[in-house]
Amino acid sequence: MTLIQDLEIFRLPPRWLFVRITTSDGLVGWGEGTLEGHTEAVEGAYQDLREKFVGWDSNDIEDIWQVAYRARFYRGGPVLMSALAGLNIALWDIKGKRLGVPVWQLLGGKVRDKIKVYGWIGGDKPSDVIEAAQRRKTQGFLAVKMNGTESIGWIDSPSKLEDAVARVKDVRALGLDVGVDFHGRLHKGMAKQLAKLLEPHQPLFIEEPLLPTQPEEIADLKNLVATPIALGERLYSRAEFRPYFERRAIDIAQPDVSHCGGISELYRIAAFAETYDVALAPHCPLGPIAFAACMQIATCTPNFVIQEMSWEIHYNAHLDSEVGADLHTFLVDPNIFKVVDGYVNILQGPGLGVEINEALVRQMSERYVKQYPAWRNPVWRGEDGTVREW
Repeated sequence: MTLIQDLEIFRLPPRWLFVRITTSDGLVGWGEGTLEGHTEAVEGAYQDLREKFVGWDSNDIEDIWQVAYRARFYRGGPVLMSALAGLNIALWDIKGKRLGVPVWQLLGGKVRDKIKVYGWIGGDKPSDVIEAAQRRKTQGFLAVKMNGTESIGWIDSPSKLEDAVARVKDVRALGLDVGVDFHGRLHKGMAKQLAKLLEPHQPLFIEEPLLPTQPEEIADLKNLVATPIALGERLYSRAEFRPYFERRAIDIAQPDVSHCGGISELYRIAAFAETYDVALAPHCPLGPIAFAACMQIATCTPNFVIQEMSWEIHYNAHLDSEVGADLHTFLVDPNIFKVVDGYVNILQGPGLGVEINEALVRQMSERYVKQYPAWRNPVWRGEDGTVREW
């Protein structure tokens, strides 16, 4: 047996939470349990996981997952599943390193040699979009994603939608495919208008057109437009995806490996989606460990279509350059995520296939925790003072 010896967590800029597991045979595995805006809650959940699983055999990935998920009366939800995700990803990293193979080999082997990716171009500040799209094209991307609208009322002026349509048209004119993230900001009356207005410009997909508590309404919207509907970052298990599959509500499933219980559950969701002819495009505006974990699934999953990549995403900006971080900051070899003609080559190294700069992680985490509060999302209010979806 190779026992779990220790579990450490590192709060890092811009809003990430890394997990480091060591085993009795000297192996180290890295995971990511980031839950944007709820860092301290996940850190608390790790206290429980550390007490429960230190001393367990690190090879027993599925048993550990089942116990962490099922052996408690209250289960699931974003906090517990994000904590479980970091633990699970790190254990898969260890297993691959122990056997000397990438995780995708342990999941049945590759079905592709490279992975299609897209980069973010913002959208909250419309004036920045075209310049950002041109930069992405120069960086080698063939597809991008942008937010559809800024703050918008429950039923608002139709003129609020005109700029979003114009931006999509302009980005498409650059020769790029573009996904449009509604971000759950629009309510039904506005969302169906924007979806219809965008349709002639053929977005790659529209994401979270409504809040993820509304499978029936999203299914109704899907029947109004031909544009693929994507959703899933705020769903945390197979069970939560089930009503969307059964109601034929989505075309693209977007589970987040750091929110849905890790590689084990993401792999199961991918297979579940394939049954309903639903594509997989994992959500990942996060760090390099989460991205590497997504790449392992993408490599061996037939219904995978495209992977979100957080390189230079707007959330990564930080006022203090000394604690600023981006997708490549903590990697020993940043070239493993190189984008060429819209693709990143599959990872060939053992485990997750990435080497983390541990000294930098420890140094920056200590400084970041001392100097800055954990990241919080903005709170938006309308002109009358009511809270709006962010």
